[in-house]
Amino acid sequence: MFIPVAHRAFKSLRQTTPRVRIFLINKNAYSSQVEYKPIRSVLVANRGEIAIRVFRACTELGIKSVAVYSEQDKMHMHRQKADESYLVGKGLPPVEAYLNIPEIIRVCKENDVDAVHPGYGFLSERSDFAQAVIDAGLRFIGPSPKVVQQMGDKVAARVAAIEAGVPIVPGTDGPVTTSQEAMEFCKKHGLPVIFKAAYGGGGRGMRVVRKMDEVEELFQRASSEAKAAFGNGAMFIEKFIERPRHIEVQLLGDKAGNVVHLFERDCSVQRRHQKVVEIAPAPRLSKEVRDKMTEAAVRLARHVGYENAGTVEFLCDESGNFYFIEVNARLQVEHTVTEEITGIDLVQSQIRVAEGMTLPELGYTQENIKPRGYAIQCRVTTEDPANDFQPSTGRLEVFRSGEGMGIRLDSASAFAGAIISPYYDSLLVKIISHASDLQSSASKMNRALREFRIRGVKTNIPFLLNVLENQKFLHGVLDTYFIDEHPQLFKFRHSQNRAQKLLNYIGEVLVNGPQTPLATGLKPADVTPHVPEVPLDLSPEALLREERGEAKVTEPPKGLRGILKSQGPEAFAKEVRSRKNLMLMDTTFRDAHQSLLATRVRSHDLLKISPFVAHKFNNLYSLENWGGATFDVALRFLHECPWERLEEMRKQIPNIPFQMLLRGANAVGYTSYPDNVVYKFCDLAVQTGMDIFRVFDSLNYLPNLILGMEAAGKAGGVVEAAISYTGDVSDPKRTKYDLKYYTNLADELVKAGTHVLCIKDMAGLLKPQAAKLLISAIREKHPDVPIHIHTHDTSGAGVASMLACAEAGADVVDVAVDSMSGMTSQPSMGAVVASLQGTALDTNLDLRDVSEYSAYWEQARTLYAPFECTTTMKSGNADVYLNEIPGGQYTNLQFQAFSLGLGDFFEDVKKAYREANLLLGDIIKVTPSSKVVGDLAQFMVQNKLTADQVLEKAEELSFPKSVVEYLQGSIGTPHGGFPEPLRSRVLKDMPRIEGRPGANLESLDFEKLKKELKESHPHVSDRDVMSAALYPAVTNDYLFFRESYGPVDKLDTRIFLTGPKVGEEFEVKLEKGKTLSLKTLAMAEDLTPNGEREVFFEMNGQLRSVLIRDKEAVKELHIHPKASKTNKSEVGAPMPGTVIDIRVKEGDKVEKGQPLVVLSAMKMEMVVQAPKAGVVKKLEITNGMKLEGDDLLMTVE
Repeated sequence: MFIPVAHRAFKSLRQTTPRVRIFLINKNAYSSQVEYKPIRSVLVANRGEIAIRVFRACTELGIKSVAVYSEQDKMHMHRQKADESYLVGKGLPPVEAYLNIPEIIRVCKENDVDAVHPGYGFLSERSDFAQAVIDAGLRFIGPSPKVVQQMGDKVAARVAAIEAGVPIVPGTDGPVTTSQEAMEFCKKHGLPVIFKAAYGGGGRGMRVVRKMDEVEELFQRASSEAKAAFGNGAMFIEKFIERPRHIEVQLLGDKAGNVVHLFERDCSVQRRHQKVVEIAPAPRLSKEVRDKMTEAAVRLARHVGYENAGTVEFLCDESGNFYFIEVNARLQVEHTVTEEITGIDLVQSQIRVAEGMTLPELGYTQENIKPRGYAIQCRVTTEDPANDFQPSTGRLEVFRSGEGMGIRLDSASAFAGAIISPYYDSLLVKIISHASDLQSSASKMNRALREFRIRGVKTNIPFLLNVLENQKFLHGVLDTYFIDEHPQLFKFRHSQNRAQKLLNYIGEVLVNGPQTPLATGLKPADVTPHVPEVPLDLSPEALLREERGEAKVTEPPKGLRGILKSQGPEAFAKEVRSRKNLMLMDTTFRDAHQSLLATRVRSHDLLKISPFVAHKFNNLYSLENWGGATFDVALRFLHECPWERLEEMRKQIPNIPFQMLLRGANAVGYTSYPDNVVYKFCDLAVQTGMDIFRVFDSLNYLPNLILGMEAAGKAGGVVEAAISYTGDVSDPKRTKYDLKYYTNLADELVKAGTHVLCIKDMAGLLKPQAAKLLISAIREKHPDVPIHIHTHDTSGAGVASMLACAEAGADVVDVAVDSMSGMTSQPSMGAVVASLQGTALDTNLDLRDVSEYSAYWEQARTLYAPFECTTTMKSGNADVYLNEIPGGQYTNLQFQAFSLGLGDFFEDVKKAYREANLLLGDIIKVTPSSKVVGDLAQFMVQNKLTADQVLEKAEELSFPKSVVEYLQGSIGTPHGGFPEPLRSRVLKDMPRIEGRPGANLESLDFEKLKKELKESHPHVSDRDVMSAALYPAVTNDYLFFRESYGPVDKLDTRIFLTGPKVGEEFEVKLEKGKTLSLKTLAMAEDLTPNGEREVFFEMNGQLRSVLIRDKEAVKELHIHPKASKTNKSEVGAPMPGTVIDIRVKEGDKVEKGQPLVVLSAMKMEMVVQAPKAGVVKKLEITNGMKLEGDDLLMTVE
C-alpha cells in the first residue's frame, strides 16, 4: 500500500504558491512541460450522488464547491451540499437543463470558478463541452477534449485499440443512423448483434437482436432512447459475444504521460445492459488474464495520450479471450469499489492531476498499488423488480439506511420527504461493502440491505438480496447471462410495509372520514376495555410439567377439543351425550354481536379477551365464532381476513371447540355454489382451526342440507345438522310446521349421519311449552344423539325456553355473556348458570368468571356505538311471535329501514314482513330466505302495497332481485312448494331451477381463479382464492384495500372507525414483540396541486407524514382521472412518465398485446400494450403529456 501525501501540505501549497512549473522526463523518453496550478473552486456539471461525491472531495482538499441545478431539482440535496449553487436551464425540460453548455460556462465565469468536473452521464463524454470549458479559460477535470472525442466515437476508439494491439469485436466502421443500414449489417455478419448508442453509454440505447424481424423495431427504440439520453440517436453495431464476462480496468493518467491501472472490476451482473452489482477485483480471474488485460488497457491509454481517470471495458469469454468494448473517458458509477480495495481516492486524484500533479508525486506508481480484499457495490434504484423494474416515483415517506463496519453509502436524495421524480436516473443510493473475501463482503452487504427501510417508492432491494444469496454469485461464477438464467432472482418475499400503510389508513380517515359505513351518528366511546388477568400456574407441579415438555404454565386447562382431536367426531359426540349436566355454547364471538351490533365486532377486541375465555370457560361445549354473516362483513366492512381471524383465535383458544354456521350448499354465502366450492371451503376451515359445523338450510331443503353435512364430514369436522324452527308446535292450529314435520326431519338427518342434532330457533319462537314437546319427542326417538338448541331472546322468554329444553333432554343450549345478551341476541349466560346452580344440570361455570367476562364486553360494546341496536330498539318485543323476524335480521332490518328513510315506518315494515312471509308461502326464514322476505317487506312499504295488491299487480311490478331468484328456485324448494299464482305471475317465461340448485353447476376451477386473481394481486393465498370463490367482488375490493392500507385489524377500534384526535398518543401491536408508538401531530389546511392534504405523525419518536387526496376538495380541481383497478376496460399508466407516442385513436380495434402508447421515464421507454381485445372508446392523453402512475390512458371496450 502507498501512503498519500498529507492533505494539510497540499492546502498549504495551494494557499502560498499560485503557480509552479515542473519539468519532467517520462519513462517513455519524451519530455513535456507540466504546469502546476492550484484549483480553488470546482463546479460540478451534474446532479445527484456523483455531484455530492465530488463536493466531499473538494471539501477535504479545501476547495470551494459549486453546484448547478434545474428547476425540477430546486429541493434536491446536491444543491444544499455545495458551498454555492446556481439555477441553470430555466424553462427547459429537466435533462436539457444540465446539457446547456453556454449557461454552465456563464455560471463559472460569473462566480470565479477555476475548474469543472463533469461527473458521469449528461455532458461527461461530450468533447464539445470539454473544449468549451477550456476555451473559457477554465480547467476540465478529465481527459483532453481530443481524447474525449476520440474515445467517445466508438469507431475511432476501435481504430485506436487496433493500433495499440488490443483485441476487438467485429462491428460497424462508423455510426449508423437508419434501420436500413442496421439491416444490411445484420444480413452480412449474421445474428446476434448488439445496438449501442454511438455517443453515450450506461446501457442507454442498447438492444440485443436475435431475430431478423426485430431489427427495425429494436433499432428505432434504441435510437430514440439514445437521442433522449445523449442528444444523438446514432447507433454502433457489434457482433454479440455469447456468455461473456464484462470486466473493466480502472486507469489513472497524468499530464506527463504516466499511466497506472488500479486493477479491474467485474460488472457482469447486468439487467438491460445496465450494471446492477459490481465487484472488485474480478473473482475467479486468473493472474495471467488479469495481467494481459490490465497491460492492454494501459497500452491503449498511453497510445492515445490519456490523462486523468478513465476505464477500458472488455468482454471476456469462457476461454479467457478478451475483447475491447469501449473506453469511458470519465469517472464511472462503480469507481467506489476500486477506491475501497486500493485505498486511492479517485476524485481527489482527478483534481490533483488537473492541478498538474504527477502520479509519482502522488505516490501512485504501479508497484505501490495493491488490491486489498473484495468490495461490492449495489445500486439501490427506485424500480419495482416485481413489475419488470418499472420506475417508481413519488415521495420517500420513510428512509432508514443500513450502516456499520465495512459499509459505505454514496447517495443524494436519500432522506424522508425527498421527491423521486420521473425525469432522471432511478439511482437512489450506492452501497459499497468491503471485507477480506468475497463471501464476507457479500454478507456485510446483505446485512446492510436488510437494515434499509424505504417507503413511498418501490426499490430493487429484494432483487439485490436474492443476487447476494445466490450460490453462483457468492462463488464468483458470473457472466452477463447471470440474471437471465436465474429466474429465482425474481421470486421476492413480499414486503409488508405495515407501519406506513397504517399511517395512510389513519390519514385517510382523518381527511375523508370513516372508511366503513357507520349506521348511526353515535361515536365510539373513548375507552380501553379492561382485560381480566389470565391465571398463571407457577406451582412446583406445573413447573415440573413444563420442564418435561408436557404443558407450558401459560397453557389453558384441557377442554372438549382434546377428545375431538385425539379420538374423532364420533367419540366427541358420545362424550357430550354422556355428560349429565347442561353444556353451553357461547355465541358472544358471533351471533350475539351479529344481532346487537350489526356483526361489526372486530378481531382486535375478540382476540383481547380470548386468553381469558380459554382459561376460564374450558368446559364449554363450544364457542360460536365464525361463519354466517361474519365472513363477508369481515371482508366488506371491517377490512380484515376472516381466515386470519379464525387462525388467530385458534392460537389463543386451543382447548375449546369452535363452531361455525354453514348454510348447507350456500356455504357462508347467499347463493348456491358448485359442490366443489363447498367441499373445499369446509376442508380449508378445518385446516385453519374449525371443529363443529352447524349445517342448516334456509328452507330446510334436505338435498342442500345433506350436501353441507357431507362436505363438513369429509373435512373431518363434527357434523351438527340443524333444523330451522318456525311456527309453534304447541299450537294445534299451526299445521304446516307441526311436530311430525320436525321429528321426520330429525329422522332424516340422523339417518344421513349427523353427529349432533340442532334445533335452530333463529327468531326465538320456541316457547317453553313447545320446547318440552319438541325436545321430548326427538329425545324419545333418538336417545343417543346429542341435542343442541339455538335461540334468540327477542321476546324475553329465552332463558325460560332454554331451561325447558334442558329439562326435556337437551344436552347443549346457546347463551351469550350477560352484557351481550337479551333482545335479539341469545339468553343471558349468567342467568342460565345461576338458575341451574346446585341442580343436576349445573353448568359447572363460575358466576364470578361470567361477571368478569361480561364486564369486558360491557366496555367493549361502547366502542361500537355507531352500530348499537339500542339506538332504535329499546327492549325485547313479543310481537316476534307474530312477524317471526329472525334475531340476526331484526336489528339489520331496522337499520336498513332507517337508511331508506323508513325509520318512522318500522312498525309497518314488521307488519309487512308477516304479510310478505305469507305471500311467499309461509316459509322457513333464515339467511338467505329471511333476506327474501325482508326485501319484499321493505319493497311493499316503500311502494305502499298491500299483500292483495302485490298479488294483483305481480305481472307488472319490478320485484327485488332476491325475490325473483327465490321464486326461480335458486336457493332450493320450500316445504309445501312455491306459492301460486304469485310465482307464475312474477316469473312469467323466466327459467326455473328444478331440484338442488348447485347440482347442475360446473365445478369451479380454483387454479384458473387463482391465476386471474394474481394478475391484480400477486401475493394472494389459497384462503384469498377461497374467499373470492364465495364473494368475488367483495374479496377483490378487500385485497386492494389490504394492499393500500395494511393490517387495519391491528388498530384500536375507535381509531379504526373514526381516527385519533390531534395530539393523541396510541400504540399499535403488529405482532408479538413488535409495537408501534404513534402520535397524531397535525393535518395541513392547504391542498397540494394534486388535491392532497399532508397529515403529520410521530412514529416511534420519528416524524412521519402522509399525503392524502381530499375527495371532497378535488371535486373542484381538474385532476387527471385514475384507471380503476377493478375495471379491466380502463388502461392505466404502468409508471409515471411522459407520453411520447400514441399508436391508436378512438374507434380503433385492437388485439390483446397490441402496442397502444409509448411512455418515457428515467430515460427508459416503455410500450403499453392492450390488456384485452376490443375497441378504443376514449383517449384520455395527448403527446407530451406528463402522467403519474395509474393515470388513465384510455378505455378499451
